[in-house]
Amino acid sequence: MTAIMQRMAIGKSVLWTVLSVPAVLILHRYLTTPDIWAGDLLHSTGEWSARLIIVALMLTPLAILFPGVRPIRWLVRHRRAFGVAAFVYALLHLAFYILDMETVAAMLAELGAPGIWTGWLALLCMIPPALASNDAAMRTLRGAWKGVQRLAYPAAVLTLVHWILVHDGMASALVQFAPLILLQIIRLFRQFTNQPNRRKFT
Repeated sequence: MTAIMQRMAIGKSVLWTVLSVPAVLILHRYLTTPDIWAGDLLHSTGEWSARLIIVALMLTPLAILFPGVRPIRWLVRHRRAFGVAAFVYALLHLAFYILDMETVAAMLAELGAPGIWTGWLALLCMIPPALASNDAAMRTLRGAWKGVQRLAYPAAVLTLVHWILVHDGMASALVQFAPLILLQIIRLFRQFTNQPNRRKFT
């Protein structure tokens, strides 16, 4: 293994360690706190999933706006990790939801509520990109790979709507999503005004 490959492997390990810290703390709290309920951890797991999908989608416009910034370029090369981590936190969010609801009947009873089915749809949209976030899938899907990864955008929109409806707090949700919304607006403006970029990112 070359020195470059060693540094890349170390960088990936450090990134995944950092991304896993909130999950470890959440699970530790759940397992060691006697009076805590699964429902008490729904918000934190959902919030981390939302934050990570926001970061994953912010990286491309950031790289376009600041093409010479090396830390951003490094993050872009590892952006798939943020998307996969967002999906893992969404699964953890789902696990606590199931534990809180206790029965399938209880979950089905509230499935028609907009705040609930938007969450389920967001999770479904996250599954294909998460499964395709590897080099083997990229080689297999070829040109279709980018289309699969773009499902992260409707997943983010549905996550925002889910957050607003479930927690009845548009302000807190928009604070989290505001940087992503602003960057996407700037990105679209640059595209429509045909401003040249030094390098294109997908």
